[in-house]
Amino acid sequence: MKQIRRIIIAALVLILLWGMVPSYLPFYVSAKAAPQIKTKIVEYQTISNLNLRKAPGTRSKKILTIPKGETVKSFQRKGDWYKVSFSFKSKDKTVEKTGWVSGAYLKKKSTVMTKKSVPTSQAKYAKTNYKTTASLNLRSGAGTNYKKVITVPKSKVVVSTESKGTWKKVSYSYSSKGKKVTKTGWVSGKYLKEYYKYTKTSGTYYLADQKSALYSKPDTKKNAVYAIQKNTGFFSTQEIINSKGQKWYRVSYKGKKFYIHSKDVKKQTKAKISKSTFVAQKDSILYSYYGVSHAKVNAIPKGTILTTSYRVGNWYKASYGGKTGYFYGDDFTIKQEAVSLEEEALVRETYATTASLNLRSTAGEEGAILATIPKGEIIIPTHKVSNGWYKVTYSGKTGYVSGKYIEKVRTGDPLTTRSGYQFIDLRTKSPVKAAQIDQYIDKSIAGKTSVLKGKGQAFIDAGDKYGVNALYLAAHAIHESAYGLSNISLGKRNLFGFGAFDAAPYVAAYRFGTVEQNIEYIAQEMKATYLNPGNWKYKGAYLGFSTKTLSNARVEESSEGMNFYYASDPYWGKAIAAHMERMLPYDKKYYNSVKPDLTVPAFPTKPAGSDKFPEGIKAVAKKGLGLSSKKGNNEIVKTLKKGMEFQLLEKTNDYWMKVKVEDEILWTEDIRLVDYKNYISVKNLGRVTAVSLNVRPSASTKQERIAVLKLNQYVHLALDQEGKIVTDSSKGWYKVVLADGTKGWVSAAYIIKELY
Repeated sequence: MKQIRRIIIAALVLILLWGMVPSYLPFYVSAKAAPQIKTKIVEYQTISNLNLRKAPGTRSKKILTIPKGETVKSFQRKGDWYKVSFSFKSKDKTVEKTGWVSGAYLKKKSTVMTKKSVPTSQAKYAKTNYKTTASLNLRSGAGTNYKKVITVPKSKVVVSTESKGTWKKVSYSYSSKGKKVTKTGWVSGKYLKEYYKYTKTSGTYYLADQKSALYSKPDTKKNAVYAIQKNTGFFSTQEIINSKGQKWYRVSYKGKKFYIHSKDVKKQTKAKISKSTFVAQKDSILYSYYGVSHAKVNAIPKGTILTTSYRVGNWYKASYGGKTGYFYGDDFTIKQEAVSLEEEALVRETYATTASLNLRSTAGEEGAILATIPKGEIIIPTHKVSNGWYKVTYSGKTGYVSGKYIEKVRTGDPLTTRSGYQFIDLRTKSPVKAAQIDQYIDKSIAGKTSVLKGKGQAFIDAGDKYGVNALYLAAHAIHESAYGLSNISLGKRNLFGFGAFDAAPYVAAYRFGTVEQNIEYIAQEMKATYLNPGNWKYKGAYLGFSTKTLSNARVEESSEGMNFYYASDPYWGKAIAAHMERMLPYDKKYYNSVKPDLTVPAFPTKPAGSDKFPEGIKAVAKKGLGLSSKKGNNEIVKTLKKGMEFQLLEKTNDYWMKVKVEDEILWTEDIRLVDYKNYISVKNLGRVTAVSLNVRPSASTKQERIAVLKLNQYVHLALDQEGKIVTDSSKGWYKVVLADGTKGWVSAAYIIKELY
């Protein structure tokens, strides 16, 4: 019996010790480790705000809502429901809640392993950064007998997650022709050293927000040198990203340099304040620096009065008993004369916080802290105070924030609620019918010619094929193509403006053979990129919103979903959702029950198609352009030098351009249409913007027409001997050259000059 008790006690000790290991320590599976057994505990990340319920099923009582991006641990499953535990902090205490959540909104993070057999010849480990100590070959396998993929130059950074003997499997990224290329293979570990990136900073104050530790190096390879208590402050002038991708700070403690993990501390604000008087509410301590782990320089009895004009976070610098140090603000109350401040009521204006800042009870640094507002949070002040502070309500508390840390913005954030189509998972099937889409389009175009007319079923078919919400696809196309009436949709069957750039929207946009081909292409493209958690464009599988400063810079902390990257308009997601609502009112019950289609298709192949220009379109190179004999051939046979003239013949969907240089037909991919003015200047390419445009023998409507040009038809504008476009004396007419060589005149009001 005694022996059994000893075994139980030993097991309990091991469990407790395991729980004390910090969550950020690197996970490593040794190739020589003993065989291991997998447990049932699995970590997941929430991909949306998610209700934790008492039992599996949407009818069960809600315990709380778990925010998007939080980690939960699952240890039981029933159908599509998972029993999980969720930990969070409340009033400086860690609270753990257990219940059931829908598995449709979970993404697997990692499995807590205790025993999984690993081959003795190979080991996997956490992602590790290395720097090459010499030029070395990246090979297809672990050995010199394998084929060389590429040579990695000396002093380049590679990322490894696996080893085999002295060889390591790595990925190496580099730029080629303006594009990022990543190669994966094996290299000899003899020529690698772990890479730590050290960055000097301007100097930042931090405060430990939990019990933590100081290390002699920016990693946990050696034991901690000091244990640090919560509420201890540090000053840092160096940031380090170690080989495991962890962020550390170099700090000073007891006159020496040490390192602390970034997850253990929070940034603090250092500020000069108006001279203030504090009264000790209990016996307190004056510390040599801000924080309870620093040396105690003097005892402060209850009732002591101190004056200060300097603070870091909630620590204040003061002198007492002939010594100078820091006291903790929570042990004191402020005593100062009231200052008369005026408050001006504001019309509704939207701001975003530019840093984490405190909401205070009064308009000044001396006010008690009511809450901390994170960086990037959207706020709507109701009043502006004469000292530059603003009155706001945040998390149910009304107080004041400094105007130094907020900036006026434009945002598509709904602010008060996050429901409806703007936040549904776009990988869910919509109950919309083709007739509902068609009726909405017909009503909106009011008899005008639209390429969207009667295309409702095409959206249903594409949505079903790729697992994309058909109502969203229709709304997206309607919004981008102005109900199928835009020039790009009419001229190129391109409803989404796909491939277009602001500099050259029509010429750059892809040309599709049919509207149906375009709809199916976009459904596949969106599912493979913006709705794919494995793609860099993914910021949530919903429309979302963007927040922009008045200078049009994106506020990343308050931008999310497709609207993060897809559109420059911060209200784009809201606009698409509005079209969806008008076609089919939002059904919350339906979208709470339907499951998303999580399949990920391959990236679509660029559609075949091109823009062919009239003969005689002249252009001038603004920099050297490499020319090839065939489209897609990277072998340069000739170079167009800056200032040389050539003829522009054709632009394909994959952005190759066919040109004519001294009677020789060649191809180039060196012209970037996103900023074409840096590469070429086209002298005389026009495009018709009217439904039909009459060509007349002279610059007058009194003359009979000799030809008719169609909407979006490219036109050869005639040039004079100096290479300038020929106009009449009023500059209201352009002289044009038709395909058969006939010359005539058209109204300049209906011609746009392309790539000019």
